[in-house]
Parts: sequence; structure tokens; C-alpha cells
Amino acid sequence: MSFLSLTTNMAQMKTVVISNETDPTVDSNVKSSLGPQKLSFTTVPETPPESPPNGSNDLEIQSEEKSQDVLLSSKTQLADQSNYDVIPAVTDVGQDTVETSPPDAAQGTQDKSKTQGVFPISTTQLLDKSNSETIPAVTDVVGQDTVKTSPPDAAQGTQDKSKTQGVFPISTTQLLDKSNSETIPAVTDVVGQDTVKTSPPDAAQGPQDESKTQGVFPISTTQLLDKSNYETVPAFNDGYQDNIQTSPTQVVFPSIHSLSPATRLKHKLHCSNELIVCPGVYDGLSARIAQAVGFKTLYMTGAGSTASMLGMADLGIATRDDMVRNADMIANLDPHHHEIIADMDTGYGGPVTIAQTVKQYIRANVAAFHIEDQVLTKRCGHLSGKKVVSNDVYLSRIRAARAAIDSERADIQLIARTDANQQLGYEECMVRLKAARDLGADVGLLEGFKSKEEAAKAVKELAPWPLLLNIVENGHSPLITVDEAREMGFRIMIFSFAGLAPAYMAIKAAYEKLLHHGITGIQGTGIGPKVLFNVCGLKEAVAIDENAGGMDYKGLA
Repeated sequence: MSFLSLTTNMAQMKTVVISNETDPTVDSNVKSSLGPQKLSFTTVPETPPESPPNGSNDLEIQSEEKSQDVLLSSKTQLADQSNYDVIPAVTDVGQDTVETSPPDAAQGTQDKSKTQGVFPISTTQLLDKSNSETIPAVTDVVGQDTVKTSPPDAAQGTQDKSKTQGVFPISTTQLLDKSNSETIPAVTDVVGQDTVKTSPPDAAQGPQDESKTQGVFPISTTQLLDKSNYETVPAFNDGYQDNIQTSPTQVVFPSIHSLSPATRLKHKLHCSNELIVCPGVYDGLSARIAQAVGFKTLYMTGAGSTASMLGMADLGIATRDDMVRNADMIANLDPHHHEIIADMDTGYGGPVTIAQTVKQYIRANVAAFHIEDQVLTKRCGHLSGKKVVSNDVYLSRIRAARAAIDSERADIQLIARTDANQQLGYEECMVRLKAARDLGADVGLLEGFKSKEEAAKAVKELAPWPLLLNIVENGHSPLITVDEAREMGFRIMIFSFAGLAPAYMAIKAAYEKLLHHGITGIQGTGIGPKVLFNVCGLKEAVAIDENAGGMDYKGLA
């Protein structure tokens, strides 16, 4: 029930605003308790209120006085900052600030000597640096972070700033101003030495002792890119990096041999003009012999691998697993000093299979591979009757291979090979190779040149894109020497049958002599077990055993 106990028609009510200083209808007791305020209440002069029973009018007047006290808590009082006092700020992970609600007038003046925080506080006050005092910075796991307390009460006077190090709030401009920063010892993490910097020091602290400092933060992009800001520390002993630089990390490569095989081959292609000559290898022995005579880059021939591993002709019989296994073995005989380029035939399937094959070659430490446009039932490039897929299918193979390389962030070199010259002619070969180049192939290979002039023309037409020349003696292409290929401008030259054909001739001659004469013919040559085993790493194996404290092979080498 309302304290006025009104029973009147609401449509007849009207509001009257009076001043408690001038209106004679306001009781003097109400004036003294309310002060100079304006009152707003509703009156109904047309219908006087009924007299309450049992003399309760006095009680309702008292209730009205108390209710009007409540009504006077207006928005004006809430916005009047003089009505507030301050209490100590709440401390959490940093220093945040709160303020109590407006104090009751009857409480009188608060003891402000215990107060530090004020609430509510406007955005303008938060950004006003004159309202801030400093406190010791908070230390977290990374390094030195900074916070700032709420604006101090004016009655507190000057704060003791000798204990302060951090300031908050702080503007972006101040953070980027290097003159506002002091340095502290850098934080050491797993990589090396990282650096941080404290918040701007208080002016009262005077010059900092910079003899103990190593790092600065915040740091600009320009500073990050300035090599003079870094020191080097020893790299992890992973066999690929000799030195590593502090963050921002910059790797220093003092030797080309410390790079991965793929990165070394990429470096040779893009940072030099040398012609890379590769003998064809097909098994561990042929690869060891090529390394022993001084070749740095080897070519794993598909024809030779199929003949050696399976004893079969190069008719697309070797599977992906056969080729990956052989490439893995050859590539890792000495990966720090030699690279291999491997035959990948057609990729052994559609785009999904091709992508998986590329990733397996990457894991096998292969430096480069070529993928071709023959049909799946392919044959050696120097046999008659070759058939190729459409250009669209061929380019889908190139896209799949390129995407797989990019997804692995690898440096393995993609060589786009076309066998279309025999079936569709030279111009179609150019169309396919240019499209493959535009899709991201690193090197081109036109298999089966019909003349030396055609080979030289292809180099000029596709320059400066690197081209690979495949030489198969007694095959369908003319014989081009190393010097001629270098003069034409080829960048890689492979001799696919350089090991397979001589091995066949030598083995066949020895076997025939044994069959017909009862001897092999190798006596007196000095070629015995130890010579062959040394080619295959005998000395290195014995050294590993002895260095580990083993005695099983002592004196064997």
C-alpha cells in the first residue's frame, strides 16, 4: 500500500515541482534534513484523501519523510565526485583499482590516509599520467612485465618512488620510445638467448647499471632485422647446422656440406652456372663406386633399378615401394656429401598416390625426382611406341607433386619430364614444359631429342629455366658430350646406362671366361675382397666399432 493511501482517478493526477527553500507548503523539518534540493511529487487537489482510521496520519507522515530521503539519491549525486571517498585498491595478478560506493552523509569525512584507489574513474583520468604513481614491476615466466596502480589520493602527498620500477597505464608511443627503457639480463630459453626489456624507469632512480644488461624490449621490426643486434651460440649437433643465431633466429652455414642433399642441389642450380654431371646408379655397389671416383650427384635410373632389383625390363613393372626402397638406400649411403636424383616414372597413380610418393621420396632424403607424362603402362624412354596422357592429366600430376612438396616445406627439386616428342612432336613438348614451369616445376626434361639442334633450341626457348639432358648411348637420341651440353646451356646431365651397360659387359665377359676356360680372369688384377669392401665402407665401420670401445674388428681395416 502507498504511503499516501490515494484512492483517486489516475487521469486527474498532476505533478508539481517545488523548491524546499521557497515553497511554504514544505515542512521546516523536511527542509532542514534535505538541504537545498528540488522536490518532485504528485498531488490530487480535486479529491481530498480520506482520513485514516485510528489516528494513523502521523505514522504515514513519518513514513513519507523517510521515503523522500530515499528519492533524493538522484543522478546528480551519483555524478558528483565530491561525494566519494577512497579505499585501498584490490591487488590481483597486477594492480587493479576499485572505488567504494558513495558514502553516507552521516558518516562524515573518511580517514583518507588508508586509501589508494578511487572508483568510479573516467577514461580521461586513466590516461592522465599525472594521476599515476609507480610500483615494483611484476615478474612473470617470460621476463619483466609492468603494471601501474590507480591514481593516488591527493592527501597522500608525494609517493616514495625509490621502490618503483613499472608504470601503468602507458601509451603505445611511450612503449616505442627507446629513451624510456632500461635493460635487464636476457632470459635464456631452449633456443638460445632471447631478450626482454622492462617498462620505462622512474626518473628519480637515475642512470641504471647497464653492465648487467643484455636484452632490450620492446624492440622494433627494424631492430629485429638488424644483424648487428645478434650474437651466435653453438647449434644443436644435428649434422645440418653448425651455428645458430639468437632470436630472431638466423642460421649461419659455413659449409655447403652441412645442408640437406635437396638444399645443396637447389643451391647448385640457383647459385651457380655449373653443369651437374650424374652417372646412372642402380644399387649400393654402383652408387659406392660412383662416390669413390668423385661424383657428388648421382642419378638413380629406373631402368637400372628394375633390372637390378627385379631382373625385369623397364616396362613399368617396378612398383612405388620398389623405387622408394632403392632410393632410400642409395641416398643415405653418404647424405652429407652426395645427392641423388631419382626416377619417379609416372608417379604410380593419380594425384593422391603421387602426393604420397613425393612425401616418401622426401623422407628418403632424395634431392630431386622427375615425373613424366607417359601412360601408366609405360616403357623406357628410348623404346619405340611410347604413348602419353593428355596435357590436362600431365599437369594434374605436376600440381599434385608441387602441392606435396609445399606441404612438407621441402627443398626437393621437381623435374617435369615429357615423352611427347616421339608421338606428338617438339611443339607439343614446349607447350607441356612451359605449362609445367608455370605450375612450379623447378627443372624441365624433354626425353628423346631427335637432333643436337633441337636440344640447343629447347634450352634457348625455355631459358633461364634449367633443363636436364638425358644421355643414353645407343638409344634414340644423338650422343651429346659433356662439353657440348655445357656450351648449349644445360644445367644437369644424366648418363642413365653409364653403370648398367659396363657392368653387363664386364660381368658377361667374366662369366663366359669362367664357363669356357674355367677361370674368371680377375687373378693378377689385385681386386680382392678387402678392396671391394673398402669401397663399401669397411674402414668407416671398423672406426665406429673402435671409437665405441668395441674390439670385434680391431686391425681388420
